[in-house]
Amino acid sequence: MIDYRDSGVRSSKNDQPILRMKDLISRTFNTNVVGGIGGFSAVYRVPGTDRLLSAGIDGVGTKLRLAFALKRYDTVGIDCVAMNVNDVLTSGLTPHFFLDYFACGRLDEPVFHSVITGLSAGCLDAGCALIGGETAEMPGCYPEDEFDLAGCAVGIGTEQDLLKPESIEAGDCIIGLPSTGVHSNGFSLVRKIIETAGHSLDMPMNGSTLGEVLLTPTRIYVKEILNARKECRIKALVHVTGGGFPENIPRALPAGLGSEIRHTWDTPEIFRFLQKQGSISNSEMYRVFNMGIGMLAFVASGEKKRLLSLLPGSVEVGTVIPGSGVEIC
Repeated sequence: MIDYRDSGVRSSKNDQPILRMKDLISRTFNTNVVGGIGGFSAVYRVPGTDRLLSAGIDGVGTKLRLAFALKRYDTVGIDCVAMNVNDVLTSGLTPHFFLDYFACGRLDEPVFHSVITGLSAGCLDAGCALIGGETAEMPGCYPEDEFDLAGCAVGIGTEQDLLKPESIEAGDCIIGLPSTGVHSNGFSLVRKIIETAGHSLDMPMNGSTLGEVLLTPTRIYVKEILNARKECRIKALVHVTGGGFPENIPRALPAGLGSEIRHTWDTPEIFRFLQKQGSISNSEMYRVFNMGIGMLAFVASGEKKRLLSLLPGSVEVGTVIPGSGVEIC
């Protein structure tokens, strides 16, 4: 049986050193900071105005190792954009622009062009402008044929645009939007499973190969969520990334409330494959992966049918309950 620690990753976000640095970080705050540490994105009020900015920063993680192995680089740019704009979206503000950071040992122009192609496609999907970034050759820090990729998305809006998780009540419904697969977290465990099982990335899967299935880019939820909000009051959004269901859902819930998640959706084959090959427990699967649901929307029970009709493919996956934590059944 394999778990996340076996792949070299801390098993819980509660283990992260950043949480122990909270005092050092919060001492830099001023009156324009909206909220605090722990959200999916950071919100800041433009001084002297009613405008708010929401910023998210993230990378592609060790999914890049698969891109290196397959020598395919046109999808990781989409992943980079998606991880950031989906986080910004959870604030309620609209992502408007994106900046990337590309660091390498030696700049390979065809590879770089392929990455930028993906970044451009992701920004078009999200309705964002790719307005700049940083490209750094750092020999000695990276092998010549490898690179790292990260980015930052910024959203703009007003107080009225902010989602109001504090308005969530027991009995509210949780609606899930399907993922396109593993997305861009948990790949240290994915790679450990494949290595331990002795599988090749070329092995057939879903009419393609295991490698191609794993490289499927992260779904961008921006346009469909923004359109749905025009007709339905969404109270909160959860981007199901690192930490899976148990660690991400509580970030959106007020004190005294928990959630019951019912697995009402079809689990994509890739998750069944990984669980079987790694003999991974159900609890570990839900704690590491999105399990086929990449975004969660919280609405009053009376709004459930409307939201489901506005988001094709979405499914009711749970309920807000008194208490704390996440019950998965």
